Amino acid sequence: MKGQLIVGLDLGSSAIRIVAAQLMPGKGEIAPLTCIGAAETKSEGISKASISSFEDAVSSISACLDQAERVIGIPIEEVYVSIGGTQVSVEDAKGVIGVSRNDQTIRREDVARAIDAARAYAQTPNYEIIHVLPKKFSVDSQADIKDPAGMQGIRLEAEVKIIQGLSNHLRNITKAVFRTKVDIVELVYSPIAAAEAVMSKRAKEQGVCVINLGATTTGIAIFEDNELVHANTLLIGADHITADLVYTLRTSFEVAERLKRARGNAKSESLDKEDMVDLKDYGAETSEQIQLKFVAEVIEARVEEIFEKVEEELKRIERSGMLPAGIILTGGGAKLPGITEVARQVFHLPASVGASSLESSVPELIQDPAFATAVGLVEWGYEAERQDNITSGLSGGGKIGSLFSKASEPLKRIFKSFMP
Repeated sequence: MKGQLIVGLDLGSSAIRIVAAQLMPGKGEIAPLTCIGAAETKSEGISKASISSFEDAVSSISACLDQAERVIGIPIEEVYVSIGGTQVSVEDAKGVIGVSRNDQTIRREDVARAIDAARAYAQTPNYEIIHVLPKKFSVDSQADIKDPAGMQGIRLEAEVKIIQGLSNHLRNITKAVFRTKVDIVELVYSPIAAAEAVMSKRAKEQGVCVINLGATTTGIAIFEDNELVHANTLLIGADHITADLVYTLRTSFEVAERLKRARGNAKSESLDKEDMVDLKDYGAETSEQIQLKFVAEVIEARVEEIFEKVEEELKRIERSGMLPAGIILTGGGAKLPGITEVARQVFHLPASVGASSLESSVPELIQDPAFATAVGLVEWGYEAERQDNITSGLSGGGKIGSLFSKASEPLKRIFKSFMP
């Protein structure tokens, strides 16, 4: 990395968010990370985690970078960038190699070869690999090995999670960022980045589901035994709640969004029928009294639907009701009052709204659930830097759990093809 500035760029459908953190290297160790600034601008040209208007997207990213540079007083030269959408897939893969040297000792290069074998097996046409996250290894007849380096054996098998994205989707994102004259250190899958910001080591070990409620998508990342078990992106988000209010209240999207943010509640039981609100106070042209309880019932119905879709994912991987650390909610949609109560009701698990513990000069922003992905990108970059120091040249990846989770060589060539 250039210098000691680590920057996360979250490309959301409703907002572009940047978090910048700084570290001062110590002797032989990497210093603690401190956030020195954050910025947020309205997102244009990005919809459902994809580029919908290239020039508008470039303008939005550039505006957020300019704002962030004014806040921190340091030029931003490179960023960690979130990547999401249904164009990204998460799959299991296995790679097997033979250890041919005389002493049969497994070395780091053997581990890397086994992981590369899994990567080659999982590579899909028109897709580029974003992350390779090793889960466990087998040496001969011994299974469930976390790190086989130094052990003896003839046959080494690696089980990994492969996260790959549609090539054109990655090209559009990287090209838009490069047009703003900054470099990309790494693309990071959005649900994993959000989890990185709010998930404790204990929760990751016990079993936890992190739900990132964005404007047009909902990201899911499920961890157990310090491993990524499952991740996915659903094409439903907080804007669907607003759209329901537009339809039922017969008002504009802007009025419905203001009402949702100011007086919305995901738990209708907490409100009385006597609680009223005037739509004119939120930008409507005419005065109209609306029951807040009715507004909450509309919101609650859609929130339940979103959570039920997540519950279907948990059932599919046989984790329904089986995650002791429960549910952690992030994203702008997680700020709705009463949403944790709905989550507990649907999942029958403990639920909370996640907040980052990153040291910061702007804690009110860093602890905002909407900034979770941007904060997670910074923490991912910090861990990558730390692992690089520890392994003296071996790729480090994030603390999600691998020695080799950097972007693939084909993906790096995509980056270079767009560099100005």
